[in-house]
Amino acid sequence: MSRIRSVRSAAAAVAAVDRRTFLAATAAAGATAGLGLAFGPGSGSAGASQPATARAAARRVVQAPAAPSTAGTTLEAFSAAHGTTGYRRLAAGPAWGREIRTEITGAQGGRADRRTALASFVQLTDLHLTDVQHPMRYEFLRAGRAGAWRPHEALTIAGVASLIERINGLRGGPATGAPLSFVMTTGDNTDNNAKIELEWFLTAMNGGRITPNTGDPRHYEGVQNSGHKEFWHPEQALRDADKKLGFPRVDGFLEAALRTVHSPGLRLPWYSTIGNHDDLAGGVYSFGHDYYADFATGKRKLEIISAAAAEQLYKGTRKGADPTGTEMKALLEAHAKDMRTVTPDERRAPFTQAEYLAAHLDPAAAGPGPVGHGYTKDNLDQGTLYYTFRISDGVVGISLDTTDPGGHYTGSLGTAQLRWLERTLKAHEDDYVIVFSHHYSRSLDNMNHDPDRPGEARHGGDEVVALFQRNPQVLAWINGHSHQNEITPHGTFWEITTASHVDFPQLARVIEVVDNHDGTLSLFTTLIESAAPHRTDFTDLSQTGLAALYRELSFNAPGASQKLAGDPTDRNTELLLRKP
Repeated sequence: MSRIRSVRSAAAAVAAVDRRTFLAATAAAGATAGLGLAFGPGSGSAGASQPATARAAARRVVQAPAAPSTAGTTLEAFSAAHGTTGYRRLAAGPAWGREIRTEITGAQGGRADRRTALASFVQLTDLHLTDVQHPMRYEFLRAGRAGAWRPHEALTIAGVASLIERINGLRGGPATGAPLSFVMTTGDNTDNNAKIELEWFLTAMNGGRITPNTGDPRHYEGVQNSGHKEFWHPEQALRDADKKLGFPRVDGFLEAALRTVHSPGLRLPWYSTIGNHDDLAGGVYSFGHDYYADFATGKRKLEIISAAAAEQLYKGTRKGADPTGTEMKALLEAHAKDMRTVTPDERRAPFTQAEYLAAHLDPAAAGPGPVGHGYTKDNLDQGTLYYTFRISDGVVGISLDTTDPGGHYTGSLGTAQLRWLERTLKAHEDDYVIVFSHHYSRSLDNMNHDPDRPGEARHGGDEVVALFQRNPQVLAWINGHSHQNEITPHGTFWEITTASHVDFPQLARVIEVVDNHDGTLSLFTTLIESAAPHRTDFTDLSQTGLAALYRELSFNAPGASQKLAGDPTDRNTELLLRKP
């Protein structure tokens, strides 16, 4: 079934969720969050964005901010490693300071006494909630690429529950005290494009119980009890590669990792943006749906191949030479006799874009709101995954779909979406605009054609940057994908790229927009960790203990980059802008 036919089918299934229901639920979410008009979330869609609001209205503050607080942020403390070699333990370390960046415009004195908060919210990105027993994973590349598998992947659910706990505990914007009005997740919410992972993601964000176990409900079936020395076997005496680096033996780890986790759910309304791991097999391949579904839900799992074969496949993937997975299919067929037999599970089936939308639009998944989490029935009818929403009286958010359905992990925009973006910016020339996407500008270089729109051109990051520069009401482009903190000035706006919550340092970012009332605006960015303790205890296999271990294991993961925190100027900042 083509992606468009899937969209129409799913649209019929959720026809009861009409636009009036969506708007009513959004308004209710703003009320239940206790937000004033200056910070209340609104709604919009690819089909009909909201009317522009005069920018001056953004200065009206209905709810007084609380006193600014650094509590729970990296301005207070950050996880730091002890020792210099081997497996290193974490503990609370020195706080990260705030850097003032003036590449776009200078900072004037006294602005702290004049400023007015226009918006305050949280960005999550690259959660990569992972079914570690899924048959279609890249872990088999580990003999050639240590980073192809993470020793901590089984704990992604415990990790995100702890991050949500941290967000719920924030007192407001760390710089202004302004009430936080929403949370945006900028893609790669799932890891394997699996229906069960999508269910886990929605449950984690909205609150509820998650049992991160698929296949045999009684036994773990994955690489961590495979006997292959390339993987960390936490419960066995096997002298595997990771134990040689100092990884501990943790009796009961696998049983604890598959145990039910309770997520408190976000207390704030939240919005969703799609990433390549949410839309493509393994975040890369545009497989035929039937082929991928048969393998994902079946009983064969490839666990390891030679280092030479792994390196060859990895290099081909990096170059984008195999977007439809021809080489991957050949490799799987060549190793058919080497595969482990596992318990089939239909819940591992890949979801289509339409099913992704339908799951978000299900009223049962509304959580703190809004229904659809940014997406509307218009998106289902039109087969689109981009939309607008009202952030505050004078600020509008735009969520883009930068995944290329033609395959490969880099992205681009189709012509239809680019033209919609141009129209949307024109319609909101009297608002400030903040843009969200999964891919960052330099990673938008994928010109593979969408199989459902073979005649449509694709457009890269340079075009998008130029478009934003022609529209000075765009203040920021907020994204992820690289798993690394980076903040880039583009003359008229700032590009804010945030590290993932799967690779160390496992961060999210609070962003505050303020008017300095001197012809400038400031964007404050403040990084936060999860609520898990900085120190770990290998005997503590509670949900909290596992979340702490999740962080420490991620720091020690073989092949992991130690540069993902970025420079100090990419972390906690004040970013100055000229007021357009």
